Amino acid sequence: MGQTKKNEVRTAILRSARTLFARHGYIATSLPKIAEGAGTSTANVYVYFRSKLEILYELYDPWLRARIEALASEAATITDRRERLRFVLGSFWRDIPKENSGFGNNIIQAISTMQRGEGYQQVLLRWLEAQMQALVLDCLPPARRRLFEGSDLGHFLVMAFDGYLMFHHLDRKRPLDDRTLDALVVSLLGQRALSDPDSAQPSAPRARSARRRQSAPAPASRAASRSARSHR
Repeated sequence: MGQTKKNEVRTAILRSARTLFARHGYIATSLPKIAEGAGTSTANVYVYFRSKLEILYELYDPWLRARIEALASEAATITDRRERLRFVLGSFWRDIPKENSGFGNNIIQAISTMQRGEGYQQVLLRWLEAQMQALVLDCLPPARRRLFEGSDLGHFLVMAFDGYLMFHHLDRKRPLDDRTLDALVVSLLGQRALSDPDSAQPSAPRARSARRRQSAPAPASRAASRSARSHR
């Protein structure tokens, strides 16, 4: 078989798999169905790929890497730490899980059902953890960044991402909400959110209390006043 023909068959297998994964999910898609959609035999699929899992990663790995690199490039243009962190977390936990019709949920299905010998490696996972940890830490001031030295922050970020990938498949009407996102941003930065009105001015009771303290005479002044009256 010529090289051109081999490339055509390989491309057809990937195209068929992408369609079936998106339509039916990873678990419900079989290698014979992928082969049928590609116009080839199941045995021929194994000439190009060792397993269904390898086919999935061949589709998902380059897409996710390109998406994270695009996220990083756009984040680099945001100078305000709070806005940049909000953009990074919002994109990662809210936007990406729903992109490509929630295609990433196939990864969750695949990993949770894979068998020994399917050739799973944590290359993409490790890369994603390192990238996201670097993106988040870059948003933090030095003092806050030091708190995470030696931590597994990247793993935490990716585990939450996996959860949103899965839950998008269950309930698309409940993504990461703005209130939670803002609270996480404030928690990581260690300062009040700029949108918090309490950070701009004191609350009414505090303001009134401050005015009362300013208008009331000091204890020493009151004592002096009483002394003056007693000498009149």
